[in-house]
Amino acid sequence: MTHTAATTAVSPAPSTGTAASAAPRTGSGRARASLMGLQIVLALFYTFASAAPKLLGLDAAADSFDRIGFGDWFMYVTGALEFAGAVALVIPVLYQVAAVAMIGLMIGATVTQITVFDGQNVATPIILILPLAVIAWARRDSTTALLALLRRAVDRT
Repeated sequence: MTHTAATTAVSPAPSTGTAASAAPRTGSGRARASLMGLQIVLALFYTFASAAPKLLGLDAAADSFDRIGFGDWFMYVTGALEFAGAVALVIPVLYQVAAVAMIGLMIGATVTQITVFDGQNVATPIILILPLAVIAWARRDSTTALLALLRRAVDRT
């Protein structure tokens, strides 16, 4: 008796462009969960330890920004950017964009720490750049999903 085996190629379902489709499809479940855990921890850090003191105008934050020389407006803008980055770190289609933007913010913080504060707390932004770079690299396909959403939005207009 002869058996004939037919092989069929199964292609992944086409992307619907939803936020959920921005999540990486490669890697183990543990790796994805660990990466998401890292993103959540960073989002919580940026929200409560970094953005909140600035947005609430706490004395320590206000004193630091007075020393920088830009005053309160720059403190509130920085706090708003940090909070926006924290929120974006947990929105699938914005994963990579958020990580790259936060790296830019941390580079600015590093330069400020070195030039204004004599390197007093320079380690903090430098240390934060590493996990942000890991997120930016690992979540690079989220930008493809974001661009697809933007293209569809432009095509509709």
